[in-house]
Amino acid sequence: MELINNNEARQRAEKRVEALSGFYSHLLTYCLVNAGLFLINYFSGGRWWFFWPLFGWGIGLLCHGLSICRGWLWGEAWKERKIKELMEKEGK
Repeated sequence: MELINNNEARQRAEKRVEALSGFYSHLLTYCLVNAGLFLINYFSGGRWWFFWPLFGWGIGLLCHGLSICRGWLWGEAWKERKIKELMEKEGK
């Protein structure tokens, strides 16, 4: 039984690491591309437009980050803790 729990825990941890890795790649790409857009806008002159893609893509990046936090904050481990907490309250 303990071996099964360890395997499940490892699989959950691997899944979380994959999700974080994807987010960090997204964040790095966001920073590099938007820095490039800023430089293009700066050296080409004219109106400042680089903040529009920065803002739009930033919304997507925020949603990506929240989806990872949601899995962490309200994932399986949270559910298990909450079930135990509610069972203890019922037992009193």
